[in-house]
Amino acid sequence: MKKLLASLFILMVMQLASCSQEAEWNVDVAKEPAFTEGKESEFEIKVTEDGKAVSGLDVSAELAMGSMDHGTVNVDLKEVSEGIYSGSARFSMAGKWEAAFTLEKDGAKQDKVVDLNVKKPEGVASINGEWITNEDLDFYKFINELHIEINRETDKAKYSGEKLDEALVYWDNQEKLNEDKNQLLTQIIRLRAMAMLGQEKGHKATDQEVNDAIDKVRSQYNNSEVAKKLIAEYGEEKFWRIQKLQYERIVLTQKVQNDLIQKVKKENPKAGEQEVQFTAEKEYEELLVSQVNSLKIKIM
Repeated sequence: MKKLLASLFILMVMQLASCSQEAEWNVDVAKEPAFTEGKESEFEIKVTEDGKAVSGLDVSAELAMGSMDHGTVNVDLKEVSEGIYSGSARFSMAGKWEAAFTLEKDGAKQDKVVDLNVKKPEGVASINGEWITNEDLDFYKFINELHIEINRETDKAKYSGEKLDEALVYWDNQEKLNEDKNQLLTQIIRLRAMAMLGQEKGHKATDQEVNDAIDKVRSQYNNSEVAKKLIAEYGEEKFWRIQKLQYERIVLTQKVQNDLIQKVKKENPKAGEQEVQFTAEKEYEELLVSQVNSLKIKIM
């Protein structure tokens, strides 16, 4: 009898030890959602065990706002990379939410409760998590306006009569198009997408290359009275600070364009300069579409 009791005691101790050694999964928020009225917002969590990523989990969550009764939102998450699980939910408002996660694998199941900070959007759109802000839109609108006014000034000095009237009507129409937010967003996305591709290809925009490009455009603006006036009104220090960021992307984009030109020349050694340029521009547009499709772009 004593031997039986001793055996049972040992078995219980072994079972308790086994339970105490059960793997503990840790959940950390890897990407906070950004609130968008009427749209789903993506968020990501990272699941680890002893500091190592845990793959192959079935993960679901029940989301609720702790301080207010906005009901609950149920979400199934998918593994997007090792130990990283992504889900999307339509949040009713920004603020602190409570996420109750259920994690399952091979019969094991654990529940974890994590605070989720649903942020207000930092901009009007994002590319791979990089925000496009209202300030970005305002700058592009200003740059377009700057070029419209420079060209208007040039045409006033160059033409007269009916030709001048036609030119001024054209620039008036361009000015109206410049009010289109979607057009401004398209311009920003095009440049940033190809600059990102340039970086992916290993290109870099050196300080010397950026400064040389800025010196060139600064010289062009200094030859235009209307440009100098508009830049002064915008704020010279702010203008050239933003231009430096712009030209870092422009230099990267130019390197992608040059890669294509060299590729076309190699493939068509007998092609003339005009044919090379036309083919390279066509391939650039195709590459742009492919690059944009590969990025995570969200319009708020």
